[in-house]
Amino acid sequence: MLNLAVNLSTLFTDVPLIQRFALARQAGVDAVEIQFPYDNEINDIAKQLDHYQLKLVLINVPAGDLMQGGYGLAAIPGQTREFKAAVQRALHYAQALSVPTVNILAGRQPKDADLLPCLETLASNLHWAAEQFAQINVTPVIEMINGFDMPRFIVQNLAQGQEMLEAVHHPALKLQFDCYHMARMQENIIQGLRDNLHQIGHIQFADFPHRHEPGTGTLDFAAIFEFIHSSPYKGYTSAEYFPKHDAISSFAWRADVANFIK
Repeated sequence: MLNLAVNLSTLFTDVPLIQRFALARQAGVDAVEIQFPYDNEINDIAKQLDHYQLKLVLINVPAGDLMQGGYGLAAIPGQTREFKAAVQRALHYAQALSVPTVNILAGRQPKDADLLPCLETLASNLHWAAEQFAQINVTPVIEMINGFDMPRFIVQNLAQGQEMLEAVHHPALKLQFDCYHMARMQENIIQGLRDNLHQIGHIQFADFPHRHEPGTGTLDFAAIFEFIHSSPYKGYTSAEYFPKHDAISSFAWRADVANFIK
């Protein structure tokens, strides 16, 4: 089933986040995600969601300094207290806004740290976080992010994602499958989806190689969307791309999937 959403952190970025809900509704979508909503009060977000009849389907756990080029929180030995505080903040937002899925970014391996302690820390933190989210019926996911755009990222490809799921060994934890990141890591998109569908809790997409909208790169989105639509997957498939020109004109691809959209 192809349930579409759009990412308000990468689209409509010429206006403040709180104004993007209206633009999403004008574009004809009914589900959105936000990478980090924490600069906005819960009540302000809730009012926008209610007014424009939108569902917020995914947020990320706060990731410390990761997006500014730092290491993040989840895999850093000695940062467990800070990671747990970040999870608690995400729990608060997810529960108050009825968010079904929360993404936990693994972060980067510090240059002065061995990989094994980072992996052990990540597995331990993910298990604890999965337990917290499971208690409020929220699905936690971990995302594989390519090591070209984000060097030294701890979990970069499907094999590493599967290994981390095995290490965490918690039934609530799933994978977040981003088509762009997987293409950057030379994964076969449809094969990767097919082989891991039972472990995937959320899907995102952008074309490859420039991370713009479908139709601007090399990925066969007609086949990708058809596969997702005909598969047993019931989660959301979200547009997390940077428009080549502007957000509104970037939605031309939606006409090609109109028969799949639910």
